[in-house]
Amino acid sequence: MIIQRVVLNSRPGKNGVPVAENFRLEQSTIADTIQTGQVRVKTLYLSVDPYMRCRMNEDTGSDYLQPWQLSEVADGGGVGVVEESKHDNLAEGDFVTSFTWPWQTVAILDGSLLQKLVPQLVNGRLSYFLGAAGITGLTALLGVREKGHVAVGANQTMVVSGAAGACGSLAGQIGHLEGCSRVVGIAGTDEKCSILVQEMGFDAAINYKKGNVAEQLRELCPGGVDVYFDNVGGDISDTVISQMNQNSHIILCGQISQYNKDVPYPPPLPPDIEKIQKERNITRERFLVLNYMDKYEASTLQLCQWIQEGKLKVRETMVEGLANIGAAFQSMMSGGNIGKQIVSVSK
Repeated sequence: MIIQRVVLNSRPGKNGVPVAENFRLEQSTIADTIQTGQVRVKTLYLSVDPYMRCRMNEDTGSDYLQPWQLSEVADGGGVGVVEESKHDNLAEGDFVTSFTWPWQTVAILDGSLLQKLVPQLVNGRLSYFLGAAGITGLTALLGVREKGHVAVGANQTMVVSGAAGACGSLAGQIGHLEGCSRVVGIAGTDEKCSILVQEMGFDAAINYKKGNVAEQLRELCPGGVDVYFDNVGGDISDTVISQMNQNSHIILCGQISQYNKDVPYPPPLPPDIEKIQKERNITRERFLVLNYMDKYEASTLQLCQWIQEGKLKVRETMVEGLANIGAAFQSMMSGGNIGKQIVSVSK
């Protein structure tokens, strides 16, 4: 069977900026028959995520991320439909997902590595299983619960950087749902800031490309910052940390401003900021959602309930066609999208 697939065409280099041309669309073939335990699936949606930048390097800098190989098919979160099955628990027409879905139109996969999906849990929006009801939503929810130390009635203020992104836009809303009294987002355009406040219930949002971020933070967080959901690192994070309270908490989710630099993860703080962190007893522990797999099922059901109830607003940037996945990746890494970046492969 002839299929289309996307392979890693070139590496941007540890300090390089990814471009669409780092990926290549090509024709390939898969077997016409499947073996016992396998399923043939048609790809419906693929997820494009910031962590994938690390997989473009020969050394990902992480013990849990494998590098993509040159001229080999890339992979990541995906959703598809079973076209043929020789696996006892999966049947033709079932919707399934995997965190290691190959970037190709049709694939033969080990059925035991796939998770069956219930579309009704997300009102039929299957792509949500790659975002708000998937690993992105789990990262936001478990990050807030496990590292944020949010308590109802504690009058806590949360700040979220990268707030218009897939994880940040959910984390701010979850901060409110879990008990924060005030949530302030930081994003890169007036449009994003407007969406955060008007659609997603943030109390305020700062365009870091306009004005003085430190001054705006002081104005919008007069009682200081108790919880910081950090998606970006760098100067923005240094500014937020300088205004954090005694015994406050950093949820170290991502450091997207540092992904094109050859630095360790998590990147070390500048000496003056590290001094503030230590003197104020601010927690800053590496957070890895994969360490909480025992909480996935209950947490996913909570996310789906919030989605069904309209308490969790979801934004997606949908790109049509496997051929455009490289451009989608480039746009996401440049901060051009709002919410989760999804590529629709098949209708």
